[in-house]
Amino acid sequence: MTLIDTRTPDPKRFIPGATGDWEIIIGLEVHAQVASNAKLFSGASTEFGAEPNHNVSLVDAAMPGMLPVINRECVAQAIRTGLGLKAQINHRSVFDRKNYFYPDLPQGYQISQFKDPIVGEGKIIISVGPDNKGQFEDIEIGIERLHLEQDAGKSIHDQHPTMSYVDLNRTGVALMEIVSKPDMRSADEAKAYITKLRTILRYLGTCDGNMEQGSLRADVNVSVRKPGGEFGTRCEIKNVNSIRFIGQAIEYEARRQIAILEDGGAIDQETRLFDPNKGETRSMRSKEDAHDYRYFPDPDLLPLEFEQAWVDELAKNLPELPDDKKNRLMAELGLTAYDASILVSEKAIADYFEQVAEGRDGKQAANWVINNLLGKLNETGQEIGESPVSPDQLGKILDLIKSGDISGQIAKELFDIVWAEGGDPGKIVEERGMKQVTDTGAIEAEVDKIIAANPDKAEQAKEKPNMAGWFVGQVMKATGGKANPQAVNKLVREKLGIEG
Repeated sequence: MTLIDTRTPDPKRFIPGATGDWEIIIGLEVHAQVASNAKLFSGASTEFGAEPNHNVSLVDAAMPGMLPVINRECVAQAIRTGLGLKAQINHRSVFDRKNYFYPDLPQGYQISQFKDPIVGEGKIIISVGPDNKGQFEDIEIGIERLHLEQDAGKSIHDQHPTMSYVDLNRTGVALMEIVSKPDMRSADEAKAYITKLRTILRYLGTCDGNMEQGSLRADVNVSVRKPGGEFGTRCEIKNVNSIRFIGQAIEYEARRQIAILEDGGAIDQETRLFDPNKGETRSMRSKEDAHDYRYFPDPDLLPLEFEQAWVDELAKNLPELPDDKKNRLMAELGLTAYDASILVSEKAIADYFEQVAEGRDGKQAANWVINNLLGKLNETGQEIGESPVSPDQLGKILDLIKSGDISGQIAKELFDIVWAEGGDPGKIVEERGMKQVTDTGAIEAEVDKIIAANPDKAEQAKEKPNMAGWFVGQVMKATGGKANPQAVNKLVREKLGIEG
């Protein structure tokens, strides 16, 4: 593969070293497990968490005479992903044998795609920031290719003092290997890229993106160079299954390579592992090249060919993707780019928000979802799907604010009650006497009482109009926060003779 540098050197991203600035070059090879009920070439289940060696067919175990049969849905999922990445869909692709030996690979080879992948070049737009001015920068990251391949099994080395165990449940599970171009220049860009890619896959429903279960993991290629120079020798960090670890691995590896080069040494092209406990990478083996795998077309599989009509049919049924949804929310609801980005960051959050916002003020709904709901979920360590407050309940709270039945402050108390106890917000307001006081006569009486009790402050307020806020606070306190704040403010200013 010929690597082409598509980005202009950016001084903001240079790393200072003892001998001058350095630039990090990063590319990611992401392995995404295809969301399907059966494996790529067999009917065995892909269920996660099954007993070891429970989901293994004769094909997966490489029994003599067993032949692979392509799973049509896995092919469709790869095409959907390619369309979501704005990539070229190749109507003809070829499956190859990638030959290597490992105990959890019964065939002695992996069925993959080499020269002729199912998906060609595409792109992802990532946002990096905010900077010290609160601005985000959009950066285009190129996709080199997406190809289908079967996963290997799992070797377990820590359950016996002298033996290793092999679990073949994962063997033959369909993977999409999504290879980026070497367009990333910092750990933050790489983290933004993998986050955005995972979001797209989840929107499409082609991969669940659960990194903790191994269904999304990345091989991270890192090299360094003097700004604008030739590409340096890259090292590949294998199977990193956490966005945070990807960032840490890049930072460590870049510093390691810079130190070697500044000391007059050379970088060995090799495969490395990241140790999250020590926060460092360590050598695993020398890096293989394509010829080491002795690729050749799999003789048991014909070339994969399909018509454009099938691609068009799949394209018609794609969901709205994050960038399109973000632009629509900004255009239709007047949301800021920052708020819209948060709301579309996960499909579940976007779905929740759109249920709350339907028929209501979009900016108010966004404020409550982002600041109140997501803030509370972050505090408690819960996901949006675990929220004790449903979209319907939050929507009813906003309706009560709009009708004037409750103030913003009462709404926050009501939200906490619904979070802790559940229930219908309207009934809770009625049963607990939480309705806002809108009777101007009752409010006026309270205002008069506070002013009469504080004549000195009342006189000062005529010279310092900002003191009106103190009286408003006292009235709100006296009414238990139930008085209408706008009515209180108006009456206080009238009684004190403050204009405006």
